[in-house]
Amino acid sequence: MTAPLHLVPDGFTPAPGRPEQARALHAIARISHGPVPLDFDRLAAEFPAVQSGLALAGEADLELRLACTGPEELRAVSAALHRAGATKVRIDLVLRTLTPTPVTLRPVP
Repeated sequence: MTAPLHLVPDGFTPAPGRPEQARALHAIARISHGPVPLDFDRLAAEFPAVQSGLALAGEADLELRLACTGPEELRAVSAALHRAGATKVRIDLVLRTLTPTPVTLRPVP
């Protein structure tokens, strides 16, 4: 028997200044915007689900780390991104957080 799948990364701590509401659905949104860049600060202020972001050079222009209360909030954030001018939004669910473990170096004989 396998363990149940949980979509909450272990050790998740809410971002500073954010309400500590249960945000069990974690996702990454990769966004391509139109001729006018999206305003990250406005998005973060309007949607508590937006935890952090990265400006990218490549296929996507912006990557947002989201922590949503459920599928309804995730859909609402995705729809708002389209309304704000995103031409393409790709959502990937986060299954778990990977943290590197210390490597023990052994002497070569």
